Amino acid sequence: MLRSLSLAFLSLILTLLPSVAQSADLDTMIGQMLMAGFRGYSVDKNSPIVLDIRDRHLGGVVLFDYDVELGKPERNVKTPDQVTKLNRQLQSFASIPLFVSVDQEGGKVQRLKREYGFHTTPSAQNICASGEFKVRTSGYMVGSTLSANGFNLDFAPVVDVNVNPDSPAIGTMKRSFSADPQKVTRCAELFAGELKRSGILSCLKHFPGHGSAGTDSHKGVTDVTNTWTKAELIPYRELIAKGIPTMIMTAHIFNANLDPKYPATLSHKIITGILRTDLGYDGVVITDDMNMKAVTEQFGQKEAIRLAIKAGADILLFGNNLSYDPDIVKKAHAAIKQMVNKGTISQQRIEQSYERILRLKKTLN
Repeated sequence: MLRSLSLAFLSLILTLLPSVAQSADLDTMIGQMLMAGFRGYSVDKNSPIVLDIRDRHLGGVVLFDYDVELGKPERNVKTPDQVTKLNRQLQSFASIPLFVSVDQEGGKVQRLKREYGFHTTPSAQNICASGEFKVRTSGYMVGSTLSANGFNLDFAPVVDVNVNPDSPAIGTMKRSFSADPQKVTRCAELFAGELKRSGILSCLKHFPGHGSAGTDSHKGVTDVTNTWTKAELIPYRELIAKGIPTMIMTAHIFNANLDPKYPATLSHKIITGILRTDLGYDGVVITDDMNMKAVTEQFGQKEAIRLAIKAGADILLFGNNLSYDPDIVKKAHAAIKQMVNKGTISQQRIEQSYERILRLKKTLN
């Protein structure tokens, strides 16, 4: 009964989004462009993340099971019932429905683990090698698990081509479907389709391709200038042509042949030039974690925020896990608002992202 009422309320809010869009103020639009991680198995009206949702109109949250800064598995995930209740609590404080997200790829990257009582699936590499039925089954298992526990967005499938099987962030973790771009495309299409069937949004990652990287962008600058090829764009080109992506995540990789100055997340040439203009994608673009050292060490937080928005990113993701700051949303929101007020970023640019985000949220179940 409670679930039925929650769904009815969400449906009502979604029908009101067009009128909300017409009257949205700058604070609301900026808030919708932010997504953040937080600490806690439950929340109440005084929790920092709830203040962000209520007062700063935070657009989305991401849940983790492991707290990297603390170095222990104490974050947001304990049991299915606890997670479902937490996600319901979070949504209850939002005037515009939240993206409630998680990294549930399968294999080594899944926050909802068997030991917490969740169904788990094999790695992308293993399921793609096992055939289409296995991909469909795994995609549906992930989607139904997320849907049953109050999520609406999965940061999957990974469409990085397995160019370098020794790549520390992709190849060695078996996160890529295949070294064959066509197999990556097909397996990603099937996986994303099963997520959709379960009412879960998918997110292709990491644009324009992380599979040839020899280092990990969590730890510093990742240069693929001499290893990346245009074949890594094939999954994006073909899936975009079929209208598959509901969201695309950028990579913090640097490629001097694509942009001699900025990594992809901060590059207008890559996001607006290649992804939007050349490949024709007009959906939501989300950054990889803005706390990762590949962007923070070289550019600093405020400059990275400015560059990502100018580049064409719609949502800035702060995992708030590699390092934790309960005021991260407050600081990012204030920084963006100051940039708009000073004319560093135009309000039209903010409105553009806000409209894309609302358009996607209207599709939520």
